[in-house]
Amino acid sequence: MDTKGSAVGTVIIDNERVRVTEWRFPKKGDNTGWHQHGYDYIVVPMFDGYLEIETEGGEKSLSKLEHGVPYFRKAGVRHDVINANDFDCAFIETELLESPK
Repeated sequence: MDTKGSAVGTVIIDNERVRVTEWRFPKKGDNTGWHQHGYDYIVVPMFDGYLEIETEGGEKSLSKLEHGVPYFRKAGVRHDVINANDFDCAFIETELLESPK
């Protein structure tokens, strides 16, 4: 089951091809909530720092992010993303939706 976290997601673009969302984490410990990606996606961090990623089974990892350096992930992963910094941070997430038929 997906859960609502304390991070703020603001959809910037949403059409038949892409969904672009800014995810903002105002303080340490803020999180997206448990969710599973239905589409491949790209993340562009807007900060230098770390995010903690928790996966099913309780595994946690620390990901180092660099401002403006994007990364790509495939659909299907189920996780919660947590601010591991002592400051406000944000990233832009672009989901690659299926092309219209």
